[in-house]
Amino acid sequence: MASSKEKTTSNGSATRCAIDPEQPSSPPEDDGSHGQIVYFKGPRLYLIIIATCIAIFLTNLEVPIVTTSLVNITNDFGGFGKAPWIVSSYLLGYVGVVIIFSKISDIFGRKPIFIITLLIFTIFSAACGASQSLTQLIVFRAFQGIGGAGCFALCTIIVIELVPESQYAALTAIISVVYSLALLGGPIVGGAINNSTTWRWVFLLNVPGTVPAILIAYFCIPRNYPHHGNSNYPVHSFRSLIKRKTVKRVDFLGCAMLLLATLSLVAALEEAGLDFGWRSAFVITMLTVSGVLWILFLVWERYVTKKAEVKEPVFPWRFATSRVWIGMLLNAVFLGAPWIGTIFQLPQKFQVVHGSSPIKAGIQLLPFTASGPIGAIIMSIFSKKGVPPIYMVLIASILQVIGFSLLGTLSTENASIRRSQYGFQVIAGFGSGANSALVQLLTPFSVEPRDKAVAMGSIAQFRIMGGAIGLSIVHTAMNGFVKSRLLHLFTNEQFKAIMNSAEAVKSLEPQTRELVTSVLAQGYNLQMKIFAGLASIQIIGTMLMWRRKNIVVPKEM
Repeated sequence: MASSKEKTTSNGSATRCAIDPEQPSSPPEDDGSHGQIVYFKGPRLYLIIIATCIAIFLTNLEVPIVTTSLVNITNDFGGFGKAPWIVSSYLLGYVGVVIIFSKISDIFGRKPIFIITLLIFTIFSAACGASQSLTQLIVFRAFQGIGGAGCFALCTIIVIELVPESQYAALTAIISVVYSLALLGGPIVGGAINNSTTWRWVFLLNVPGTVPAILIAYFCIPRNYPHHGNSNYPVHSFRSLIKRKTVKRVDFLGCAMLLLATLSLVAALEEAGLDFGWRSAFVITMLTVSGVLWILFLVWERYVTKKAEVKEPVFPWRFATSRVWIGMLLNAVFLGAPWIGTIFQLPQKFQVVHGSSPIKAGIQLLPFTASGPIGAIIMSIFSKKGVPPIYMVLIASILQVIGFSLLGTLSTENASIRRSQYGFQVIAGFGSGANSALVQLLTPFSVEPRDKAVAMGSIAQFRIMGGAIGLSIVHTAMNGFVKSRLLHLFTNEQFKAIMNSAEAVKSLEPQTRELVTSVLAQGYNLQMKIFAGLASIQIIGTMLMWRRKNIVVPKEM
């Protein structure tokens, strides 16, 4: 693999030149780092970072912010039974295309693909705000999710190409902080909007919000970024999107199989936790289709990788044969499950069991979501000091297991909230935030330079898939646990209302309400214990990542 060194040009810009002693005359297409990289300094650097932070914040805010608006939306449109699809459709659009956008940005260029994904997200955010029916909103949300996935994928790639490797830790910490703040602010911002104005502003706020990011991306990111320092490298522009020579490099079949395999898996898991059971024909069919497509996808990617002609694999076979990389994907999946799952489930518990308002529930989740960025920052500082990140990945994984296990031991006998649960949230949140930053930091050091973009996208996509898997598992466990204890007291319609609405629980007779909230509290404790078990698989992934000589982040010169 090519080694690299840094130098300074006559105009003071930092550059990195890739050097391959065995193939010094390799053309740009075959050179892992694609030639010389010119790093930015000063206002231009800060503006591009601001643009990526805006995009990351808004696209990830869209998941939790909508959860507080579902009642108001269905009050306007009806169809309360379809309300979960308002959230699920965004996730379905989001989860299937992160790797695809990462790869096509290698082929068509970072700048044009970043701007296109920002425009998709903005246009369909406006369409969501203008929806005239629930069906329209669900469809527009799926396309909004596609744009959001592209924004997130491109942002995580762009920021690590802005600076030398010695500064990766700082920027990955920033990404993790912004990501955590979006998940933290969603319920609070959504609750405030729904209390003061129409739910449509949950979507419309993205329109003015993304304008600065689009303008910065257009004027500040060079046309050929990150290869603007290499005059021999083909120029990427919007015109290159339709060039036949460029289009030939796209692995269309691989992209299609990856998209369909991911969507069928996530759709099956979503429905298994909602309207369909695990034994239903729909879920079994979708899981079977997904399994077959994943196998075919890996076989095809092996063929494209080994053939090594014009077409570039969307998921290089090199990843599937790397023990370290398999460990990283395990970490991503089983970090997403408890982290994203807790952000959805804990506020729900506060509202259903403890009678909190949506805004108050968001505030009560603060210890979990606020400790995540703190964990990311602290662990990144240690990484910059020369501590191998994998040691901290192991520690953070253990903290998650401890924190989620403790959250599964809370009292179920009364509606009051024990103060200790806030401390348990801090332990679990710290470990989750730390691992989010650390795995992202390790990614570019764990793959060949030519695979960095796809690797960053893979970590993001598998983490979101993990969230869908985790939510499905805990929904199924919760429904089975509660149904076995309460269904005999209610009709099916009443039971569904209790499971879906805090207001339905509040309307029960005091004695019945006390019994119901106690059972629901036990169900939420069961969910936290399941999250602890899922988090423990990160320890296995970390062991797979272990090397005789572990990765150390380069120190700044």
